[in-house]
Amino acid sequence: MNPKTSPATVHAWIPASGHGLRHAGIHFDAVRIAGVLAEQVAYELMQFTDFQAGPIVREATGCRYMYFLLPPQSATGHRWPAGVRALGRDAQGWAYVGVPALGGLTWPLEWRSEPTAEVPFVEVGLLHEVVSRLIGAVR
Repeated sequence: MNPKTSPATVHAWIPASGHGLRHAGIHFDAVRIAGVLAEQVAYELMQFTDFQAGPIVREATGCRYMYFLLPPQSATGHRWPAGVRALGRDAQGWAYVGVPALGGLTWPLEWRSEPTAEVPFVEVGLLHEVVSRLIGAVR
């Protein structure tokens, strides 16, 4: 891996091994979506960005949440539809997001899309557009 383009160089908050909890609103904001909707949103983002969507963390247990990691202080600048939760410094309460390492055993977390030096975060406007369109299509 090239050290200049390594996501670990871009984000010091990515653990070297396993996974770790990170406080949303400090290094990143997050948007949490569950289940089939999360998979569809991730798929659309990946397709639209030629598989360079930015960091998306998938949880393999429970509600099968996905966390779309955004630049700090960006998630709460949008109104998100019901079933989609913004996690950041301005959000209600404290929220922690599990972040997996880039390799090795990270269960129950995995990267659906890894951050890169070129795309260190998911683009919040694009995520909001995709979520709004998909939820509108479901209703």
